[in-house]
Amino acid sequence: MTFTTAKTLRALATIALGLLLAALPGCGGDAAPAAAEVWYCPMHPDYVADRPGTCPICHMDLVQREEPSAHAHEAAPAAQLWVCPMHPEVVSEEPGSCPICHMDLVPQETAEPAAAGGESHAPVEVSAAGRALAGVETAATALKSWSGGVRTVGTVLPDERRTFRIEARFAGWIEELPADFTGQFVRRGQVLAEIFSPELLAAQQEFLLARDAGARFVASSLPEVRRGGEDLVAAARRRLEIFALPPGFVDELAESGEARRMVPVVAPASGFLVSKMVFAGQQVMPGQEMFRLVDLSGVWVEASLYEIDAARVALGDEAHLALAYDPAAARAGRVSYVYPEIDAATRTLRVRFDVVNPKLDWKPGMFVDVELAGRPREALVVPDEAVLDTGERKLVFVEAAPGRFEPREVTVGERRSGEAEILAGLAAGERVATRANFLLDSESRLRAALSSRAAESATPAPPGGGHEAHR
Repeated sequence: MTFTTAKTLRALATIALGLLLAALPGCGGDAAPAAAEVWYCPMHPDYVADRPGTCPICHMDLVQREEPSAHAHEAAPAAQLWVCPMHPEVVSEEPGSCPICHMDLVPQETAEPAAAGGESHAPVEVSAAGRALAGVETAATALKSWSGGVRTVGTVLPDERRTFRIEARFAGWIEELPADFTGQFVRRGQVLAEIFSPELLAAQQEFLLARDAGARFVASSLPEVRRGGEDLVAAARRRLEIFALPPGFVDELAESGEARRMVPVVAPASGFLVSKMVFAGQQVMPGQEMFRLVDLSGVWVEASLYEIDAARVALGDEAHLALAYDPAAARAGRVSYVYPEIDAATRTLRVRFDVVNPKLDWKPGMFVDVELAGRPREALVVPDEAVLDTGERKLVFVEAAPGRFEPREVTVGERRSGEAEILAGLAAGERVATRANFLLDSESRLRAALSSRAAESATPAPPGGGHEAHR
């Protein structure tokens, strides 16, 4: 082999070795630079340096921050959680006992995310065997006629339209007083008092003189004179009539021709004297109240309703009325008046019923049991036991799929006869749990608590301060 050939072979070997070394990882000039080291103070994480040393604040030795591994972006397996079977809100990362009931915590392997029921509840999966063991039952929501009655208590009151105030229309003195005590029952036209009135006696005498003079004028052949005599008699009669004398008093006076010394005061209707303001021998003046009479052949029953029932009552609605001590003597009635205001003290609405009282056995002040039929309306109804009241809201567990129960918040209206009216949150035909609701509620709370704890554990911690390095 010549010198030139040997020299050529050595050059080729050198080039091949260089190419081989360049292909090896970590070798050659193209190797990636090593990551810069980061040092920080354990007591003041916001102090960061690129070399070892001491913290200028507390003079503690800096420690090197560990760099994340190549697989740091991969999600770490969820930590094992331990829960209390009786108190789902108790969650621990280590086994132990419940601080409330001291029951041993149990491991929970899975936790579903919270759903429609909110953060405090989560869907629950129930197997067929578990459903039978727990006794879970469901019922379908349905639209039906909702016409619950309204029950309340009323009070018998006198009918104000049958109350009479008897006053003196002329001055005089009471000489006779047949109606001499309060509470006396009198009949229409019965004399209540006999009054001597000089004014009225003089008016009677003037009427008799006018009658006699008018009779002479009527016999005249002149029309003007006859008309004047008639007007004179009519004026004298009207003067007597303004004193509100008993019916037929003026006619009897005209027929007899003798003025009466005492004028009677009669009852305008049959009823009870609830007030007597005069005594025998007493002087009375025009406008003075002497008696107050109440006709109880018709009475009022006034009842109070809560604001929630106000919209369910209207004029003409039928009602069942019965005395508290005698339910057998019930009577049918209708709403005759609805008062236009709410009582500010009791927050109730007053309604009134007209009641015929021919036997006078319904007396003012008696209590009456009132039951209104109410106006029917279409409503979405579920069994009352399907609704769970958590305090701030009301929940039902809807069977979204066989064995899967989802908590759902609902708005509940009226509740009666074992049923509840649903105003919002459900649709007709959906099935809701009606038994073992508390077991579903406990499991739902437990799963929601686990889901919340797992979410907190999966959230990466923020870096040690995030501030710029202090050089």
